Amino acid sequence: MTPAALAANAYRSAQALANRDEPRQVASIGGSNFSDVLAKAVGEVAQTGRAMDDKSMAFAAGKADVVDVVTAVAETQATFETVVALRDKVISAYEEIMKMPI
Repeated sequence: MTPAALAANAYRSAQALANRDEPRQVASIGGSNFSDVLAKAVGEVAQTGRAMDDKSMAFAAGKADVVDVVTAVAETQATFETVVALRDKVISAYEEIMKMPI
């Protein structure tokens, strides 16, 4: 599952939780908790990076096309930027929670 699909599923789950009438519960995405979703997203970033490395090495060996390498690099960059944006949002939310009076 791509990071964009993960984000769409997370948004859909959050929207469904916000729109229901029953008492609020901890959100789960596809039966997973936040740490599982985060670990999966980081794993996908690593997998995308490995695929980019493989394409680059194949290009260096003369077995891959430049278009494939550029596409792999662009996918890796987009995935990494998504994870960084999510990290920034999590840190911002944590800082806001820490500012709240007890």
